[in-house]
Amino acid sequence: MIIPPSELIINPDGSVFHLHLRPDQLTDRIILVGDPGRVDMVASFFDTRTFEVSSREFHTIGGTYKGKPIMCLSHGIGPDNIDIVVNELDALANVDFETREVRPDHRTLTMVRIGTSGALQPELKLGTPVIATKAIGFDGVLNYYAGRNEVADLDFERQFCHDVDWNPLWAKPYVVDAHPELVERIGRDDMVRGNTISAVGFYGPQGRKLRLPLANPDLNSRIEAFRRPDGRRVTNYEMESAPLQGLSLLMGHKAMTVCSIIANRVNNDATPNYKTAIHDLIATVLDRI
Repeated sequence: MIIPPSELIINPDGSVFHLHLRPDQLTDRIILVGDPGRVDMVASFFDTRTFEVSSREFHTIGGTYKGKPIMCLSHGIGPDNIDIVVNELDALANVDFETREVRPDHRTLTMVRIGTSGALQPELKLGTPVIATKAIGFDGVLNYYAGRNEVADLDFERQFCHDVDWNPLWAKPYVVDAHPELVERIGRDDMVRGNTISAVGFYGPQGRKLRLPLANPDLNSRIEAFRRPDGRRVTNYEMESAPLQGLSLLMGHKAMTVCSIIANRVNNDATPNYKTAIHDLIATVLDRI
């Protein structure tokens, strides 16, 4: 099958439409961050830098770390950006840009997102790294793709919607796993294994009230009280882990998210000075990816 230009837009320089990356620049190991400015922090650890590309919120620096080719890419904020990033990275890996055909040999990418997050359980202290072992997508992105039920935890989804009295006006949640081998390799014993919500916004969708009243003001308290039969709870909010992990599962890539807790929604505690914790987390992930 030939993928038409309307479906996969290739720029005149041979780069993919949004990311402005060429297939020859792609590395198998990729660090993902939200903030374009954080790419420079990650790249400060690199031994060498081989290229740098910026387009909109997508900032990429490629190079090597301890002899391994690696790149860091910023995805901006929100699940819609993840839909762009993962699809275009997969196209760079698995589509021949000359013929527009899918390559016969699948290339697997390893993607680790390093982010920040708000805790939903009181014992999670500021600075704690939490892996989205299971990511709960409030965004609905994965629901647009065939095969979502084959990669989702349907039992978790059913119980969650029932127990929190899910509003039918919202997108149906989906629950997807991080890649288990990657979780063990990156996480080890110094990171919390969490059940992480990917929200579709920062304010109302995460239960924050400024001037506008909330449609379901008690949603967060119901989420905090939610328990799986084995006692697992929802640990934290962020905005990108579920589409990253879900799309990667569908496409045959390895992906996970680890976030540093910078706010605790239960304790009403937060710190804007989180760069030291992020710096240390970046160093740990780079050593283990």
